[in-house]
Amino acid sequence: MSSNMGSIDRLVRAFIVAPVAIVIAVVVGVGSVAGIVLLALAAVMLATSAVGFCPLYKLVGLDTCSLRRAHRGHSARSGD
Repeated sequence: MSSNMGSIDRLVRAFIVAPVAIVIAVVVGVGSVAGIVLLALAAVMLATSAVGFCPLYKLVGLDTCSLRRAHRGHSARSGD
């Protein structure tokens, strides 16, 4: 399992998406169906950001980590 999430993607999930989902879950009621779904979403966001791997990204072929690598490779070649 290689990393397929870039650092910005990981930070957004951990510090924006997960907390917002938790707050909304508390507002709608933690015991409600919507609250449980939002808490599960927050848990998934935190887990994938901690590990740096998103199975859904793998499924659809998305790799935000490679964007950074491709950019570095391009800048290194342009200096030749």
